[in-house]
Order: sequence, then C-alpha cells, then structure tokens
Amino acid sequence: MTRTLSAFLGVVVAGLCDPALAADLSQEKLDTLRWEARPVVIFADSPNDPRVADQLQLLEAEAAALEDRDVVILVDTDPSARSYLRQKLRPRDFGFVLIGKDGQVKYRKPDPVPVRELVRLIDRMPMRQQEIEAERRRTN
Repeated sequence: MTRTLSAFLGVVVAGLCDPALAADLSQEKLDTLRWEARPVVIFADSPNDPRVADQLQLLEAEAAALEDRDVVILVDTDPSARSYLRQKLRPRDFGFVLIGKDGQVKYRKPDPVPVRELVRLIDRMPMRQQEIEAERRRTN
C-alpha cells in the first residue's frame, strides 16, 4: 500500500473528537481492507482517554515500519455510535485489536501496545512471511 501512515494518523488524531469518526467503522470499511491491509483498531470510551493518545503516539513514532506491513489505524472513541467494529469486537473500555489481512482477529490487548511487539507479531504471520519472501525475490 502506498498510504502514508503518519498523514493518516494526523487525520485520525485531528478527527478523534469527532463522533462521526465511528460511522466509518462499518463492515464495508473492513471488507475493503481485507487482503489489502492489517487494521489496528483502537477503542476507548472517550476521545479524552490518555491511552488513545499514548497509543497513537507510539504508532506514529514507527510509522515507516507499520507502513511496510500495511497497517491501517482505525479509532473508535464513541461507544454511543455502536459502530460495526464495536459491536463485533465488544471492547471493554480501552482496547487494542489487530486484524489480519484475512479479516480475522489476530491479537487483542486491553492496554497500549509497543510497536516493537506489534511488528514482531505481524512478522511471524504466515502471510507476512510470504510478503517478505516475495520482496526478496523481487530484489534479487
């Protein structure tokens, strides 16, 4: 994907207080990302939750590594909007969820996740191993 994660994070952070942001967390949105990206969904019960800001800061600091792994960040800080992802994943308070390119939940944590942990997790996935091998073949 040729999306710039830091620009995307800037949009997310700017829209964090916007209750309409959760409206884009639909099944259709998730379906468009399938086989193209690895969504990371960050949930909180309020846009003012400091864990959201901490998590976004961690992700933005390592934007290049996440972009290489086709990570897309989705944020839902409005429980009253009852977004598709919130209903499907049922977070309690703060939640970090990694969804694989196949659309399946690969990892959940109720606390902010260091990017190093996220990158290691993704790099062990079979699909990521195939991507790495394909990249090696292209460069040789």
